[in-house]
Amino acid sequence: MQRNLSSAQTFFMKLVFPAVWIVLCGSIVLAAHFRESQASPGLGAFPFLIWGIGAFAMLWMCMPLKRVSIDDGNLYVSNYFREIKVPLAAIADVTENRWINIHPVTIHLKRDTEFGNRITFMPKSRMFSGFSSHPVVQELRRAAGLPAG
Repeated sequence: MQRNLSSAQTFFMKLVFPAVWIVLCGSIVLAAHFRESQASPGLGAFPFLIWGIGAFAMLWMCMPLKRVSIDDGNLYVSNYFREIKVPLAAIADVTENRWINIHPVTIHLKRDTEFGNRITFMPKSRMFSGFSSHPVVQELRRAAGLPAG
């Protein structure tokens, strides 16, 4: 039986949040630019540069997120348009980024799949976890027969 490892908010963080952020912040930058340019030109392209960097960062962090579930021998990985099955034996390493509040976990694979050789997902959130390692990292390491990291 499959068990979901990903957060229920993955769909929102992957597809909804970046689109809303980019459109909303872009609208604010455009409105401020036109209002400022009528009063006194001075801001120039700087707000657009900041918005562009923010949009790039948003897409870079959120778009790779996948929905991941597990059973006794496989991972099931979905980008919400298709799903692939990856044997647990194909896992080379499991890492996480503790510095980003969603604690993205990356599964490094021994070979390429339709989604590449890395699968990044947002694990279920934990209250008051701080910068501690998410338990799903060790769970995946054990399931793949990797040493504790």
